[in-house]
Amino acid sequence: MMESMITSISPTRAEVNDVANAVLDGADAVMLSAETSVGKFPVEVIRTMTNIVKKMETHDGLYNKEELPEKNQSRFITDSICFNACRLSRRVESKAILTMSFSGYTAYKIASQRPRADIFVFTSNRQILTQLNLIWGVKGFYYDKTVSTDHTIADIKYLLKKQGVLNSGDLVINIASMPIEEHGNSNMLKLSYVE
Repeated sequence: MMESMITSISPTRAEVNDVANAVLDGADAVMLSAETSVGKFPVEVIRTMTNIVKKMETHDGLYNKEELPEKNQSRFITDSICFNACRLSRRVESKAILTMSFSGYTAYKIASQRPRADIFVFTSNRQILTQLNLIWGVKGFYYDKTVSTDHTIADIKYLLKKQGVLNSGDLVINIASMPIEEHGNSNMLKLSYVE
């Protein structure tokens, strides 16, 4: 995306524009290749791209996209839960949206709405764990202790609080499937405070 920086310390205007537009168009990630592998200024390339992305992510138009769920789709219930979690998050200014996901679908769906809240996704599927961290705004965690929905919700809030990511009194939205141990589609939304 910033090919001129293989040999030049600064990008062209067109390259800056390309990176900025990728962010505005909803890219989950941007990638560099030769600029950092064989380029003369790898640190400057990363610094420049980071600055462009951070600047563009302050743009209000980037957040709170509202893509209505389609009624005749096979995942209508999950899509509706994710849509309304993001809408509720905006309304109550929640700190985070927390979800369990086995396939990663819920993470993708929530991120596509671009909420301002943090998105924390817990999964027992190691194959998708690294993929989750490439999704816009998502932080993935390995978690395999699904006893019951209530226990799991309490436990993941506790774990995030213990890591210093959440604090007592933070308002969070939980999304899960019930019964949780069946790894079904998300069909439950809960608004609560961190204790």
